[in-house]
Amino acid sequence: MPRHLILTAAALLCLAGLPAHAQLQDERHNFSVGINGGVNLSKVSFDPTIKQGYLIGPEFGVTARYISEKYFKMICGIQAEINYSQRGWKETIDDGSGDSFQRAMNYIEIPLLAHLAFGKDQGNGVRFVINLGPQIGFLLGEKDTRSASWDPSNRPNGTTEQYSMRAENKFDYGIIGGGGLEARTGIGHFILEARYYFGLSDFYNSTKKDYFSRSAHSYIGGRLTYLFDLKK
Repeated sequence: MPRHLILTAAALLCLAGLPAHAQLQDERHNFSVGINGGVNLSKVSFDPTIKQGYLIGPEFGVTARYISEKYFKMICGIQAEINYSQRGWKETIDDGSGDSFQRAMNYIEIPLLAHLAFGKDQGNGVRFVINLGPQIGFLLGEKDTRSASWDPSNRPNGTTEQYSMRAENKFDYGIIGGGGLEARTGIGHFILEARYYFGLSDFYNSTKKDYFSRSAHSYIGGRLTYLFDLKK
């Protein structure tokens, strides 16, 4: 069975609950809150395609996590966040014009994640953590940055509609997952994590009469989270 299916099944078991004797034997009531921050390396999946590099933008927000139980060696819980996230794309223009173009798109993101951890259960120490689940987003605004000597008339692939089009759909949704290390200390929890987001929605209309049949976000993110316990 593919690894991502195994992890998804394990996450669903944690969220749905386990047999009563396992819940009573390994019950947890650990509630933590805190802040997070990091960077996104983002692209947009276009059809027709547009040649791109990564657009680098910030991400930061607040995190709440509840750990409910331990099942064998797997610590299970749920994690919710509200984040500001900058995504978009940066075009690679190699027609000899010297032009450059990028669009930054600012979102409020709300991921709801199954949280799995492996490692030291109590006290200080290090755990390996996995977070996986759905994410929704709401577009706040977008901004273009282009070179002073701007002339898109000679693009080799002839795709220039994106330069004048603004996002038509502000609601975004997709799947996000990642993993990293959590250091548990006397002053709180420090989590270093990498994530990948795969967008399932398009920000341009994608009917047969529209130019783009796909315009979905994706990004790789690196982040540092600090949590402190409200209830152990």
